[in-house]
Amino acid sequence: MKINVKYWMRVIHRDLGFLMVGITLVYAISGMLLNHMNGKDPAYTTEHHHIQLSSNLSKEELTDIWKTKNEDLTLRKITIIDETLMRLYINGGIGMYNRKNGELEYQTSTKHAFIYWINKLHYNKLHGWSWMGDFFAISLIFFAISGLLMVPKKNGIKGKGKWYLLAGVLIPIVYIILNS
Repeated sequence: MKINVKYWMRVIHRDLGFLMVGITLVYAISGMLLNHMNGKDPAYTTEHHHIQLSSNLSKEELTDIWKTKNEDLTLRKITIIDETLMRLYINGGIGMYNRKNGELEYQTSTKHAFIYWINKLHYNKLHGWSWMGDFFAISLIFFAISGLLMVPKKNGIKGKGKWYLLAGVLIPIVYIILNS
């Protein structure tokens, strides 16, 4: 019985490819989001707020005013930093009250659950996900090698494919050289 390596390589490449589509999308989407963070976590939207209040409010007065102006945000605690500043700890945020000028600035953050979880997968921060990351990496290696060997003749590795392969190897090398 003759084993047809190319046949089985194509079958495995095809079937494993279908299996890996979901995982590839997770890594691709989170990778793009993480590449363009610009100092901000893409899993959260942060809103900045500014309220002008009276100056020299006490913790109790500030608590009462907070309850009337922000019914949807729970004020957990206020701490005095110094004679000028008080820090507000809010569910989903944090703020600062300036006693001298009466300015209250605070920010709230909202989590985007889907982005949060795919980033956790991408960063391998979930217990037990390492095996899947390794399986995905091995699959990518298999896809690369089997893809090289499946295309025949002039379009394959013996033809123009070798030039694309060379370019693909040179791109990261040249980038590293230019940036070191």
